[in-house]
Amino acid sequence: TPPPGSAPPPGRSPGGVDAVTVYGFHASHEQFAPGVLLDALRAAERAGFGAGMCSDHLAPWNTRQGHSGHAWTWLGAALQATDLSLGVVTSPGTRYHPVVLAQAMGTLGEMFPGRHWAALGSGEALNERVTGDPWPPKDERNSRLEFSVEVMRALFAGETVHAEDGPWPVREARLWTHPDPVPELYTAAVTPATATRSARWADGLITINQPGHAQRETLAAYREAGGRGPAVLQVHLSWDPDPDRALAVAHDQWREALLGSDVAWEIAQPEHFEQAARFVGPDQVAQYVHSSADPGEHAAWLVEAAEGFDRVMLHQVGADQVGFVETFGERVLPEVTG
Repeated sequence: TPPPGSAPPPGRSPGGVDAVTVYGFHASHEQFAPGVLLDALRAAERAGFGAGMCSDHLAPWNTRQGHSGHAWTWLGAALQATDLSLGVVTSPGTRYHPVVLAQAMGTLGEMFPGRHWAALGSGEALNERVTGDPWPPKDERNSRLEFSVEVMRALFAGETVHAEDGPWPVREARLWTHPDPVPELYTAAVTPATATRSARWADGLITINQPGHAQRETLAAYREAGGRGPAVLQVHLSWDPDPDRALAVAHDQWREALLGSDVAWEIAQPEHFEQAARFVGPDQVAQYVHSSADPGEHAAWLVEAAEGFDRVMLHQVGADQVGFVETFGERVLPEVTG
């Protein structure tokens, strides 16, 4: 629950009910250079997008993507360059000690009050194993995540934290720069099981579009478990004036991300993802990435996919980021928000 006196999350009324779904822009650091993404975010704001978010990768899903900018460096520049609220999907613990992550969030929160949030997950070997620590099973990673959330919340509350027996020892840690309001900590959950488990600590939920609109099952599980706050949906799109190219680009750029959470958590290198996904075909990708040359088709699909969600973050997997936001700003956003 937001602290007393804090502003409601962007796109939500003080009573917690959205008047209209907010559509935002997702910056994919594993696909594009940071400068390209910053230009695209500025263009998205000009085009009428109401929010933004980004990924936090140390490595791309495949070598064809070829990028991996530092999300936290970029977030500072992006918050300064725009007036949008900006979130990040990240993992506390192995790569970021929770004290260090809380300090980073607190700094952004102090400079840009009420505009920064983070969705926390248990992590993927692709990004986390580089520290050399053993990569634990999922249950242990969940416990580590919950420990990290407790540490971060205590630090945001002004407490001095000392926890020698945690998965990452914390010795007399304290935040000296305090954000007001405190940045929100959402859960990044793909499955109903994860949504249920994390509902007790999360300020909101972010999930992704899935075949058959299975994202609604994840959202329902979160709400049934008492989950509060905004529900955010990240959707994968491929728009191109040529419909064949739209699908081909989706297949080229995003097929490795379709392997499923149980697999994606464990694979350590982009080259290994490529080997595992070599038999994934375009028809399979089309179930996860909505590919079309027709903005009207995208608009209709977005309205259906977004049912029940407060914010929808659009991820264009194709190379033309600025052309995408300009086209969608002119021809899609009026349809889905009108």
